Amino acid sequence: MQSLHCEYRDHTITASVMPHPDSPLPYAAGCLITDPEGHTSRRFSIPMKFFSDLENAQHVSLAHGRALVDERLDRGQQVV
Repeated sequence: MQSLHCEYRDHTITASVMPHPDSPLPYAAGCLITDPEGHTSRRFSIPMKFFSDLENAQHVSLAHGRALVDERLDRGQQVV
């Protein structure tokens, strides 16, 4: 499975979707964030967000990552 990723405010956000094959909503959304120095975060999951479609799960994961970067940078904190 290829993960979507994007560059945002000098950070790389990578969708980290976990499969749950025997579920009616088999994809759990989450993301990894890599800072400009190359440090990668732990997986940030989105609590209680499951999707039936892989593409939607990946897009929501990227949006979640962008929101986390905004939140941390706007407060002057490092993301990773």
